[in-house]
Amino acid sequence: MDEQLIRDITIRVLRETAQAKDMVPHAANHIFREPGEPAIPIGVSARHVHLCREHMDILFGAGSELSFYKELMGGQFASAEIVAIVGRHDNAILKARVLGPLRTATQAEVSGADSRNLGLLVPLRDSGDITGSAPITLIGPSGAVYLNEGCILARRHIHMSPADAMRFGVKDEDIVCVRVDGPKGGIFSDVLVRVNSAFSLEMHIDTDEANAFGILTGDNARIYII
Repeated sequence: MDEQLIRDITIRVLRETAQAKDMVPHAANHIFREPGEPAIPIGVSARHVHLCREHMDILFGAGSELSFYKELMGGQFASAEIVAIVGRHDNAILKARVLGPLRTATQAEVSGADSRNLGLLVPLRDSGDITGSAPITLIGPSGAVYLNEGCILARRHIHMSPADAMRFGVKDEDIVCVRVDGPKGGIFSDVLVRVNSAFSLEMHIDTDEANAFGILTGDNARIYII
């Protein structure tokens, strides 16, 4: 059996398996690329919180503003402000950084390990998709906010500009496989592509994924063919 036939059968089996288990959204948009694709820098995303204006006022005082700490992509920034996240039975994470600017809805993004520490069943979601997500309490220096929903595990994804998307031959909301090299390297499947003119090229994963693959911020990944 020749190499191309083996490759074609493998890809078909993987796609059909994913569809049967209903585990891979947008299965028809899966993209597999040849090795040698340009490198994609990786950013490891620690737990963090996005706040709306109402909750900012409650947690940090009326009229308070976020203090700049570190610039992020797309006009976002890490602030100096920190909140505590409280789950079930008073299980808490004492330090979660607030990212700016303020949003229309409050959202907390945690890792799988964090969710277990909080005693919560936290769903895997795209950022901003909080309907029916896990309930939490946020505590700041000036008050506390209880959320009926708003805590998610962020789905791994790649930010890229339209020019990058053209270079890689992908489009917004495509799903790709990504290879990471190194002593604990491997393949990430089901990686969402997000395209926006404000984005810089970077793949975002959480701390659990980084630890499992021995990845540090600044390491590289490549879109990969099975």
